[in-house]
Amino acid sequence: MLEKAQELFRLCDKEEKGFITRLDMQRLQSELPFTTEQLEAVFDSLVQDNNGYLTPVEFSVGLGKFIGNEPHQNSENASHEETFESSWSEELDQTDEGEKQFCSVLEQLEASQVFEDQGEIQELWIRIQKEAPELLANFEEFLFHISSYIKDLHHEKESMELVLKRRETDHEREIRCLYEEMEQQIKAERERLFQQESTRLEKSNMFQKKLQNKEQEFEKILYRQKKLEHQLQCQHSEQLEMRIQNERLQILSENLLDQLERTKWELEVAQSQLQALQKEAQVEQEKKNRDIFQASKNMQKEKQSLLRQLELLREMNKNLRDERDTVEAKKMVSLKKNILIPSHHYFAYCCCCPPLGTFHLPGGC
Repeated sequence: MLEKAQELFRLCDKEEKGFITRLDMQRLQSELPFTTEQLEAVFDSLVQDNNGYLTPVEFSVGLGKFIGNEPHQNSENASHEETFESSWSEELDQTDEGEKQFCSVLEQLEASQVFEDQGEIQELWIRIQKEAPELLANFEEFLFHISSYIKDLHHEKESMELVLKRRETDHEREIRCLYEEMEQQIKAERERLFQQESTRLEKSNMFQKKLQNKEQEFEKILYRQKKLEHQLQCQHSEQLEMRIQNERLQILSENLLDQLERTKWELEVAQSQLQALQKEAQVEQEKKNRDIFQASKNMQKEKQSLLRQLELLREMNKNLRDERDTVEAKKMVSLKKNILIPSHHYFAYCCCCPPLGTFHLPGGC
């Protein structure tokens, strides 16, 4: 029955892919008394890990169980299926015994967790056990060396990954430190500029206050001047009416003229001071603008320098990742070479047995 299952599997797998899909399963409709829906149900029941395909072992074991549980349509089919189930159970018992022996061998070799897909290795081991048992010891020794080599490679790979991860962590820490240092520098520069701006603002406010005071004094002087001029006009208008008081008014007029001269002199002094303050305020504003421009220029230079350092660190990080990928690629190439070379030493065949073919590990070329 196992041969029949293998024949049905080969019928489905016409492309010799080594597995069958749901579409391939429908090709059994002409070989078995099942509908398309039943075959799809068989495929869904056989696929245990939901990977979308069936290996030869999964197909053979699952098909035998399914046919053994299918309802019989007539007495002739029932007797035929009972015979089929009996022979199939015997073959499955042999297959289960071979699987147990193979798993026991892998546990003895400490290689049960080394190979990702043990199906092909198990089939080859069972085939050698049946056709060339004298080579079974050599094959098991070969599996022991291969598993040891793979475990060594895994340990070496883990060590390299730890080293690369440690370097990457160090570089990330350096980048974080650089970021923090840059932020601290920017914060310090902002505080310094804010302090300078506060000082300049205080000076500017002080000059503005002085300027306002001078303007108020100037307005008072103008008011006094206008008032004195008004008084002078009044005195001149009263001279015609007050001839008796002419001398006294003349003296008063001279005094008023003296006051007017002093007021004019004070007005000129105030105007000179006002012009000096305006010029000083203009000079201070120009100096402030130059300092702000120079500070902005210095900050731009520091920012560009920090960005260049950051780009250099990113490039170093990228080179380290490329170096890690190169090391892993070399390790895989070395693994493939070492697997292919020992296969010529551990396999031999006698004159009456056909060659067993080349053994490939999962993931090999």
